Amino acid sequence: MTDLATPRPIPADAPSGPVPTPGGPLSYLHWGPVIAGAVVAAATWLVLMAFASAIGLATVSASPTWRDTSVALGLLTGLWLLLSSLGSFALGGYIAGRVRSSWATTEDEVEFRDGTHGLLVWGLAIVLGAVLTGLTATALAAISAGSTTTLRPAQGEPAFLAYEIDRLLRSERRPEAADPELRGEAARIVMRGIGRSGMPPEDRTYLVRVVAARAGIPPPDAERRVAEVTAAAKQAARRARTASVVIGFMTAASLALGAAAAWFAANVGGQHRDRAISPPFRWSWRRTP
Repeated sequence: MTDLATPRPIPADAPSGPVPTPGGPLSYLHWGPVIAGAVVAAATWLVLMAFASAIGLATVSASPTWRDTSVALGLLTGLWLLLSSLGSFALGGYIAGRVRSSWATTEDEVEFRDGTHGLLVWGLAIVLGAVLTGLTATALAAISAGSTTTLRPAQGEPAFLAYEIDRLLRSERRPEAADPELRGEAARIVMRGIGRSGMPPEDRTYLVRVVAARAGIPPPDAERRVAEVTAAAKQAARRARTASVVIGFMTAASLALGAAAAWFAANVGGQHRDRAISPPFRWSWRRTP
């Protein structure tokens, strides 16, 4: 393991400025290594997230049972996100620090410039990851919109309350056609009801009448169904809010620690570059004599 406090071997009579290397850039910022490191970091992160989705540790799940996720699974998902970010940004930062041109200047200045390149890798990798995630989400939304077998939520209907709205408007006699406007209106009333102020009496009375007419049940049964669905919706909203807070905190923490990992890894890469250290990338079963 390389000691970060050990000075790098810079000749005392070396002039200040870039070390002349064939084809090496002479500016303070070397964008080629930064772009290379950012591409590697973003690709590594996406691959690790694909593995997380395959084994059920994705931060976003299409499963309708995601609201029943245990606290342990949520913490394990956050830990995977943290380790993935640390590994991806450290790899990208090391590549940027290792392949950029050397400079003949003070030790602190070289470390600062290597670390700055690591931070640039971190920032560019985040931008690339956001663009790729957005493109993937757009493609999935287009596929879902073009599918005739996928039931999409009505306008104004929260996706996490789809089951509650189904339960609220459930009826033994099927209507002739779906009424998305009615579902959207009922969903908005339920959303108002799960707030801190609760459902206004006039909205509750109107919703009971709608449920009684839609489901073909007596008003007392409709009143009981509205109360049960509102309670279930409050619990679903509480779980969704908790999941959002946990995921948001772990995402922010992993990105912040990823910046530190990219900085220190770029400095390690710079030390290996200046000392001509080539860490072994191959491992053999044979014992060294």
